[in-house]
Amino acid sequence: MTTPPHSITPGPSPETGFTLRFTATPRGARLARRLASQQMDAWGWPYGTPVHDTVELLVAELAANAVTHGRVPGRDAELRLSAEAGRVRVEVSDTRGERLPVAGAAPADGDGGRGLLLVAALAKEWGTAPRTGAPGKTVWAVVSGEAR
Repeated sequence: MTTPPHSITPGPSPETGFTLRFTATPRGARLARRLASQQMDAWGWPYGTPVHDTVELLVAELAANAVTHGRVPGRDAELRLSAEAGRVRVEVSDTRGERLPVAGAAPADGDGGRGLLLVAALAKEWGTAPRTGAPGKTVWAVVSGEAR
């Protein structure tokens, strides 16, 4: 008896989610990026595909911002990924609700300040919201599950 071949459809099943609390340090931000990358592959968006790489880049930027600008010593940050209806939502929460991110023009001679411009360019939409159930804010971005 032979087993019929399986077809793989890109993307996860409806109502798929992933949550990770990580230390508000550069090492924690790297861990968040790596685990998000692994989760995207597990959901059916393989390494190197446009959706996978876009989500990985968004997580890297938002997690780096959370540990750089939203850090409160002794408090963790949180990553949430959800996939539904052909889209992936990335949320990164930190405990500094009074410091909202602004995507603006970066100084030409500066080393930073371009990350949120990148988020705005890659995401279908993005924004901020008060953090639910804890002090702080959540920065979110939505990526279309279709190849770009």
